[in-house]
Amino acid sequence: MDKVLFLAMTGARENMNAQQIRSNNLANVTTTGFKQDFEQARSMRVFGDGHTSRVYAMAETPGTNRESGTLQQTGRALDIAIMGEGWLAVQGPDGNEAYTRAGALQINAANQLVTGNGLPIIGNGGIPIFIPDYQSIDIANDGSITIRPLGDNAAELALVDVIKMVRLDPANSFKGPDGLMRTDDRVPIAPALDLQMRSGYLETSNVNAIEEMTSIISLSRQYEIQIKMMKTAEENSSASARLLQMS
Repeated sequence: MDKVLFLAMTGARENMNAQQIRSNNLANVTTTGFKQDFEQARSMRVFGDGHTSRVYAMAETPGTNRESGTLQQTGRALDIAIMGEGWLAVQGPDGNEAYTRAGALQINAANQLVTGNGLPIIGNGGIPIFIPDYQSIDIANDGSITIRPLGDNAAELALVDVIKMVRLDPANSFKGPDGLMRTDDRVPIAPALDLQMRSGYLETSNVNAIEEMTSIISLSRQYEIQIKMMKTAEENSSASARLLQMS
């Protein structure tokens, strides 16, 4: 069978992978703090007997668009938006430290400060943050959490903890399947004390819906071309077999 069939197959495979990534981006266009994923594939020559005339499509580790989304004012005290290149430290499902930009925080039944999907927020001390019962709560630009405790005088404020913010090096950090950023060595990063956040705001997704739709249409057309090439290879193979039978 002509090797063009395998060439077209690898191209179609990477088109399907790219479609999945772009569709996931589009599905998260309204997800708070979501970062757009890039699809990546490159040409790889096939070395072996004869001339290196065959080039397959090979998948590469996809990248992440780390640009900030726009800020949306909510007025809610527990909504925060990380400014600039900072990331919010959380405790991932595996118990290790991970990082996110999703700042729609809440307090669970155990008085623990968590993200919208229940991940504990980590303080500068490296442990999850617990919030005592309070009359009011305020999160400052540096991540400091102060409350007015229940039953105390209105003038008395208490500092609970400081939300941990970090900088990530693109060279040794990646986005996992759960949407959380992690480092290659999984070692917790020291807090960056100069980073800032804004309370009462949320960061929107940085996905451009028009760009994603355009890419999906383009990838769909590329996939159709790859399928046509596979059909052509099959027809050529059948025609060659008939000629051999006649000879």
